[in-house]
Amino acid sequence: MTSWEKKQFFWGWLFILPTMLGLIILNIVPMFQTLYQSFFRTGDFGKGNVFIGLENYEELIHDPEVWQSLFNTFKYAIVEVPLSIIIALVLAVFLNRKMRGRSIYRTIYFLPMVVAPAAVAMVWRWLYNSQFGLLNHMLHVKIEWISNPHIAWISIAIIGVWSAIGYNMVLFLAGLQEIPRDYYEAADIDGASGPRMFFNITIPLLSPTIFFVMVTSIIGAFQVFDLIYMVMDETNTALPKTQTIVYLFYRYSFAYNNKGYGSAIVMLLLCVIILITVFQMIGQKKWVHYN
Repeated sequence: MTSWEKKQFFWGWLFILPTMLGLIILNIVPMFQTLYQSFFRTGDFGKGNVFIGLENYEELIHDPEVWQSLFNTFKYAIVEVPLSIIIALVLAVFLNRKMRGRSIYRTIYFLPMVVAPAAVAMVWRWLYNSQFGLLNHMLHVKIEWISNPHIAWISIAIIGVWSAIGYNMVLFLAGLQEIPRDYYEAADIDGASGPRMFFNITIPLLSPTIFFVMVTSIIGAFQVFDLIYMVMDETNTALPKTQTIVYLFYRYSFAYNNKGYGSAIVMLLLCVIILITVFQMIGQKKWVHYN
């Protein structure tokens, strides 16, 4: 190895060292600590943990509340992920064209990403209020948007869609700007219509970005917590049909001080996310086209 290669090797590792340290300290170490904690029962007042082996996992398997929360999480993801991706993609295609006030529209759609979650929850709780909420007033109905167990989870998913559109749109815009205009000009000369160019040029060439957004969106949807925590009250009758697996982890770990069982719940969520991501990585070979 020459001196120049040694310098490149040294500076390369030096630049990635902060990221590696952050990943190890903030992600990998806590993951193994959580796995270790899942084999213990938390003692009184949070002290004197007792090793119980796989008892937490046995209890988890037979706990209907865990599976209901996991089912709620799947329902939320099934609604939030496709809608946020489709709406963001359509908006990105329109905003990628030359139009007046394009920068203003981009800023407006991205605003939900920079607004504090507490402010988002406060605004949407007002919109959803069954007594004096804006939605019921405009629709001339009296719907309990966050109190009805059959509707509450959809209401939470709508907030998630609204919050994610701006971020996904920016990613799609970046991907669209990397597509050469020559493809569209050639297709236009051949008489291809707008929808045909969208499905035969835009979608295939944007598939790597779509795949990335889909993976991150699914992971984010399975980790939703703040919206439910700030929009739903503990006394809300719709909470059992709305709480996600992460919210259930919070309740057991911090409200009930049963960190061992909470850790087991998190490990279940980790396994589910890894399994879904593996299937996505396998499936991408059939529809993702890398240049």
